[in-house]
Amino acid sequence: MRIKLEKALILDGLQKVQSIVNQRTTLPILSNILFRAEGDELTLYATDIEVSVRTRVKAEVHESGGTTLPARRIGSIFKELSDQEIELFVDEKDIATIQSGTAVFKIVGISEEDFPSMPELQGERIYTLDQAVFREMLQKTIYASSMDETRMILNGVLVSFKDEKITVVATDGRRLALVEQELEFPQENEYEFVIPTKTVNELVRTLDDKGQIKIQILEKQVAFEFGNMLIISKVIEGNYPNFRQVIPSQCEVRIPVERESLLTAVKRVALIAKEQESTVRLSFGKHLLEISTEAQDIGEAHETIPIKYDGKEINVAFNPDFLMDPLRNLQSDEVFMELTDDLSPGVMKSNVPFIYVIMPMRIT
Repeated sequence: MRIKLEKALILDGLQKVQSIVNQRTTLPILSNILFRAEGDELTLYATDIEVSVRTRVKAEVHESGGTTLPARRIGSIFKELSDQEIELFVDEKDIATIQSGTAVFKIVGISEEDFPSMPELQGERIYTLDQAVFREMLQKTIYASSMDETRMILNGVLVSFKDEKITVVATDGRRLALVEQELEFPQENEYEFVIPTKTVNELVRTLDDKGQIKIQILEKQVAFEFGNMLIISKVIEGNYPNFRQVIPSQCEVRIPVERESLLTAVKRVALIAKEQESTVRLSFGKHLLEISTEAQDIGEAHETIPIKYDGKEINVAFNPDFLMDPLRNLQSDEVFMELTDDLSPGVMKSNVPFIYVIMPMRIT
């Protein structure tokens, strides 16, 4: 393989694939990235078996071929090169020579024949939607997923194509985030699957503000194709809990609150709260919301913000991190708090099809 390409292009390509490379793997080749040059492109491919990522960059290909090179080391070398034009030559023993300006590096690679092959795209169910829309849906939900490995089905987000809409849900049993978007697809393509958290993070990181994404269902896998990117991920198998039954059907009060004001007030007050016993109290009164906390041996804090509310007084306590997560990921100026009492789940809604259910904490 012999190619010439621009430094900016190869760095952009490596940035898109190298984050999933597991440096602690027991299989040395999985610490490498596959380089394959054909036509006028260089294909970069990385995998940890669970998730596979492929991208392409423009290159001047003088001799086609391929090899695999250590991800971390090769990325560091390309980043530090001073010249903007790079030449890469790989011999029959998989020794890569990198030349840029007066700098020359030789790196030992591993044959591409030992690298896991990319799964074939032969799915029957295919869905298409805007990249920006899908990324926003993932951003509004992923923080609510679980990290408890004893309930693997919750270690990701549920993506459901049903009733002429796409629904994305995440829950850890103490809170739930849901967002929906209307979408046209054949009724026979109704389907749902759970994407692991690592895959979701890759999608959020690499999806663009424009263009479309094609989602294709494979056997025990799902493929996401957009721009020059292809991400293929295993899905988490199992039965996702009935999330709709935990969403309260009615509430006593619905209170509009300025999103940024609530976020900053909770953030400041939570500085006093103990990490393991973290609780903030929301006291809704006439035209005023007080956010407060107190921690033994530390102190107390409280702050008030104006609200459009003149109903009965309601006091409820929440985990401040759980309360701030949706506020950070919504763009609307205003959110709506739907409450019943201090023991019933609280619900946060926005001016988009978004629902966030959060379990209260006992007020002591």
